[in-house]
Amino acid sequence: MPRHRTDSITRSLRSWRNSLQLSRREQALLGPELHNLDRQLQRLERRQLRLAVFGRVGVGKSSLLNALLGRSHFATDVAHGSTRHQSVARWHRAWGVSGQLELVDTPGIDEIAAAARQRLAQRVATGSDLVVMVLDGDISAPEMAALSTLRASGKPVLLVANRADTYEASQQRELERAISRRSGTHEDLLWVAAAPRRPTLLADGRVRTMEVSPEVTPLVDHLDALLEQHGELLLALNSLRAADGFSGRLLNGRLRQRRQAAQTLIGRCASVKAAGLAANPLVLLDLAGSAAVDSTLIVQLAQLYGVPLHGPMTRRLLQRVGSQSLLMGGVQWGLQGGLGLIKQLLLLAAPVSGGLSLAPAAPVALAQAALAVHGTRMTGREVTRQLVLAAHRGPSRPATLLRRLQHLEPQASLWLQHYRPWTPEVGLP
Repeated sequence: MPRHRTDSITRSLRSWRNSLQLSRREQALLGPELHNLDRQLQRLERRQLRLAVFGRVGVGKSSLLNALLGRSHFATDVAHGSTRHQSVARWHRAWGVSGQLELVDTPGIDEIAAAARQRLAQRVATGSDLVVMVLDGDISAPEMAALSTLRASGKPVLLVANRADTYEASQQRELERAISRRSGTHEDLLWVAAAPRRPTLLADGRVRTMEVSPEVTPLVDHLDALLEQHGELLLALNSLRAADGFSGRLLNGRLRQRRQAAQTLIGRCASVKAAGLAANPLVLLDLAGSAAVDSTLIVQLAQLYGVPLHGPMTRRLLQRVGSQSLLMGGVQWGLQGGLGLIKQLLLLAAPVSGGLSLAPAAPVALAQAALAVHGTRMTGREVTRQLVLAAHRGPSRPATLLRRLQHLEPQASLWLQHYRPWTPEVGLP
């Protein structure tokens, strides 16, 4: 990815971050997430890329990192694994013009329960630009679950098979086919031997296994080529994902916090519309009055959620709400028109029938009112959803920048094929 595109994304994200207006409550609730976002933006500005290793206990994650570093920095324990907390080291191997690299070791994913394992995978996905998942055999159920979480986070993952020295070539090919089939990936499996040991004949005739030099050249060569070609893209993608995720969590909180106020507002508009429909005898006035109430509802909900309605965004929002209302509430509008026509005919027939035709008018009016309440609630919910999406996907917002980058960079589209963008589903009125 061109450097000027990275610089443009960096400026846009910094401008978006500076424009965030968080209440004290939001600052308290989202403090850790905001801190992590700021650290990621700093890494983007410094071009400091993070590579994390991930996998089960004892597969050789720490040994692999030590082999890459060329020194024993990360603690290892052959029997049980020894990484209990995330550990970071600077790797003095530059990429691009002035890029820096950090290596991150993580706890074994099979040491913790499934829910905590998923949280760990999400935390690693947020805090790293590239993940190396280390295997030492066929991929297990916990590894597949973690891989799915990483992919859903839009995280590029390299699958690396350790202990290549213990497998024959035919065994390697068989294992590659099995892992490819189960993981659904068609990328080559990278074979390494992070801490190989070979049998050595001692002078007294005994045989002992001795540690020999690591064999990590395939991984190093792959990383060099990947970072030289896509290092800027990896940093930009992770920064945009982190900002996109924070934006979603912020809006989720605001939805929950203002849900009661939105429900009250929608209920008030529904009552006004129901009363007008029940009392008004003319069909056209019924529909005009309903449209006026819906327009008022849109404006007041926009004020409640702090989303300004102006220019092209207003037109797009009204178009979306209009199309959704047509889809969801077309039947209600048709019924309202039909009921209104029946009510008008009954009123016109009153002089002829001696007032007897007015008897069914009351149930018709009540049916209109019930439909009005239901339709207004549906409209209010959809308006809220579209308003929050407009705030999330507006110009220079992380979600918009992310979609634009997917369109411009085919590799980004490939990495993000499993990414699930945020949508407002929790806290809607």
